[in-house]
Order: sequence, then C-alpha cells, then structure tokens
Amino acid sequence: MNTKAEKFSQFLQENNLQMFQQQEVEGDMHPVVYRTFMEVGGQNLPTMLVIDDSIYVMLQVRVAAGVVKENNQKKVMDLLNQMNGQYKVFKYYVDGEGSIVLESCIPTTDTEFVPGLVHAVIDVVVKHLNEHNAETMKAVWAE
Repeated sequence: MNTKAEKFSQFLQENNLQMFQQQEVEGDMHPVVYRTFMEVGGQNLPTMLVIDDSIYVMLQVRVAAGVVKENNQKKVMDLLNQMNGQYKVFKYYVDGEGSIVLESCIPTTDTEFVPGLVHAVIDVVVKHLNEHNAETMKAVWAE
C-alpha cells in the first residue's frame, strides 16, 4: 500500500469512520481505491477516492447516471458551467454516457499529505450536493 493510503486508512480507523471499502489495485502508481456512497436527497451517489503515488488524490462522485440527453443538454451544461465558475475545490462534467460527474483533484505529496484535508473536501462536497442537487435534477428533468 502506498504511503498516503496508509495514512488515510489510519485516519479512518482512528476516527472510527467505516464508510469506505478499500481496494488495492495493481499498477505502477500503487493505487488504492476507497469506495462509498454519499447520501444526498434520499439517493446514494457512488463515490470513489483514489490515492496513489502521484501528486494527486482524486475524489469522484457519480451525481446522476446517463441522464444528459439532447433535450436537456444545454440547460444542464449551463448550470454545471455556472457552478464550475463558483466552486474551486471541485468541478462538474458530463461523461460520454451522459452521466453527471463531480470531481475534485487534491494535490499533495507523501510528506505533506493530510488525511483531514481530504475528509474536509468530502464534507464540502456533501454539503454542496445536499444544497444544490435538487437544482441539478430540475435541470435534468426540464423539458
């Protein structure tokens, strides 16, 4: 397991945070994937945190799967672009399958890695989604 993932796993254990399933993955950068669900508006949004030997820790939340279609694309993209202009710690995009994804890239090194910062970013994302996900879904389901 890579150094940052060891620190994060220890942080989770010390703080009795049991929401993540951990998986070590084969690869040159020694990735460790932490999977969980964020409960937002009665829905469980698949969430993945990837910690490896690179200078990045990646957080990804699948906000809505396969919902962006031709009829709602402009409205959804306008809203996501507006939110991307307001928030620095994360950005939205629509993937090739029309899913809305929120991602945060946290730069860090082995020696400067602070698990509490990663946890704080997760808290910011959860708060944001709870405050704005209804607005996003309104754009998705608009005619």
